[in-house]
Amino acid sequence: MSTKSLILQILESKRNTYISGEELAQQLQISRSAIWKSMNELKKEGYQIISATNKGYCLSDKTDILSIEGMGLFLKNNDIGLIHIFKSVDSTNHIAKKMALEQAPHGTVILTEEQTAGRGRMGRSFYSPAGSGIYMSFILRPNLTNDNSVLITTAAAVAVARAIEQVTQIHAEIKWVNDIYINGKKVCGILTEALTDFESGNIESIILGIGINFNTAVSAFPKSVQNKVGSLFIEKPANITRNQVAAAVIHHVMTICKDLQNRPFIAEYKNRSIILGKEIEVIRGYTSETAVAIDITENGGLVIKKPNGFTETLNSAEISIRGNFLYEEKI
Repeated sequence: MSTKSLILQILESKRNTYISGEELAQQLQISRSAIWKSMNELKKEGYQIISATNKGYCLSDKTDILSIEGMGLFLKNNDIGLIHIFKSVDSTNHIAKKMALEQAPHGTVILTEEQTAGRGRMGRSFYSPAGSGIYMSFILRPNLTNDNSVLITTAAAVAVARAIEQVTQIHAEIKWVNDIYINGKKVCGILTEALTDFESGNIESIILGIGINFNTAVSAFPKSVQNKVGSLFIEKPANITRNQVAAAVIHHVMTICKDLQNRPFIAEYKNRSIILGKEIEVIRGYTSETAVAIDITENGGLVIKKPNGFTETLNSAEISIRGNFLYEEKI
């Protein structure tokens, strides 16, 4: 680990607290000039480091830059080596696909401060501005078939909801199949893509993309979605960083993926659902129909009841909730 990384690790562990240059020099067994040089490099990268005579250096709590050093405080050491952080990419899923084809191991995570061509389901764009969101993709190699691959998305939704609540104490709910909602607004989208062996038909790897609005201003979103989206926070809180939330997501995703086949998360998925018992519109291509969402299957499929009384299980479809009654029963 470089001198700069070691210093950043210490500063992150002592946020908003001064540590003297002398103490840093003794702890790291380096010169004061090496510390000064590293501090300047960190400042150039955007870290707000306060220097004060007779006090030393302090990392301002306003600083919120994704880093392995910042996440490492909340993860086990064996998880850190699989994390890759970029300043800007077109799409973390795109990078993950390339790495998966190059045999990157299960549990590899790609994060970025900004996506220039972030994507959601159905080919939609995913607004991913710099500095206010968490944009990440996992390379997963679970033993799944095409029939039950939707389990990954279902499990990931529960994992993200758990992570958000763990760090922020904010209750998170799920709109089938891949959206996380808080107070009636979408704050997170999940995109799952499978890389399949054409000869065997087996899934070789799954790319799990997760985009979380941490403190993105609603006014910054395209006008067409401003009434539908939200963020975890209006402004970054003093005691919570994106590194904390990202680390929690990594922990919960990897933990929940260890036991996919036994499906222990399905009950929680149902409890967090905002659509069960509601009238929904099912959109397939250029056609749509109304139905009532009545259940989630063990494989994560959505069971709907049509006006004619027949039921159907959806494994993939676009749905919307009809009417303005989303939270009438939950307030």
